Amino acid sequence: MNDRNISDADFMRLALELAKQAQEAGEVPVGAVVVKDGAIIGRGYNRPITTADPTAHAEVMAMRDAARYLGNYRLADCTLYVTLEPCAMCVGAIFHARIARLVYGAADPKTGACGSVIDLPAESRLNHHMRVTGNVLAEEGGDRLKQFFAERRKVAANGGDTGH
Repeated sequence: MNDRNISDADFMRLALELAKQAQEAGEVPVGAVVVKDGAIIGRGYNRPITTADPTAHAEVMAMRDAARYLGNYRLADCTLYVTLEPCAMCVGAIFHARIARLVYGAADPKTGACGSVIDLPAESRLNHHMRVTGNVLAEEGGDRLKQFFAERRKVAANGGDTGH
């Protein structure tokens, strides 16, 4: 996909498709894409359970993919689209990658680090700043997460294994 007329919602829909892959793998359904000059250069979805890696959040996986594509850990002039507001770990990684713009879907009232719990991008003392746009297709991403956790609770209530 390489069309500069593609909207934030269009890229978020692609991230939502990746979130579906995470869910199918038994992971929390979060997906992310990294875009540069209108083209997707990195894709990722949550994989901490399947990879036994606590850092394998969707954002990190997408940035790793983009960095490999560019041959550079700096992702300047890139936009990261993610279906859920990033946590503090992911915002830190986004800062280190020098992402220019972050677009997220649903707010995360428990671990969100872009305004829900804390607002790291607004912290003027940090050495990197990016533009942040939230609530893009928030309902779609939020509904998928609610459905996932409702199913997890149902399985746990029936004595099943939730993967944790």
